Amino acid sequence: MQRFILAFAGLTGAVSVAGDAASRHLLGFDPTRADWASTASHYGLAHALALLALASLWHQVSRGRARHALIAASGCFVGGILLFCGGLGLMASGFAPNFMPGLAPAVPAHFVPIGGTLFILGWLAVLAAAFFRNR
Repeated sequence: MQRFILAFAGLTGAVSVAGDAASRHLLGFDPTRADWASTASHYGLAHALALLALASLWHQVSRGRARHALIAASGCFVGGILLFCGGLGLMASGFAPNFMPGLAPAVPAHFVPIGGTLFILGWLAVLAAAFFRNR
């Protein structure tokens, strides 16, 4: 699990930096799309760092409720990155209308608040881990 978290953090960091650079160079003509891409990149980078921190805590919290809370936080952050950042990225790229044939163009927009909620739940899981006793 720790390896997956590290790998996902690295991938998220790289995609976020590349996405922000691409948005600056390719989306300057459309401020709304550029803003979506920038927001996705910033949240992606912040949560890539959070995943790195969780991976570094992996061996310090050996088991029990604190470990389960950190696993839950990691899962929430991964889901939030995929849904929030991915949804915004699809919308910014203009790829969203053809995302899935037969579905409304707004489908990726529906993923964004779910991803944001997962980010909040992830941070609450980190908070909970602080109060659980490490065995």
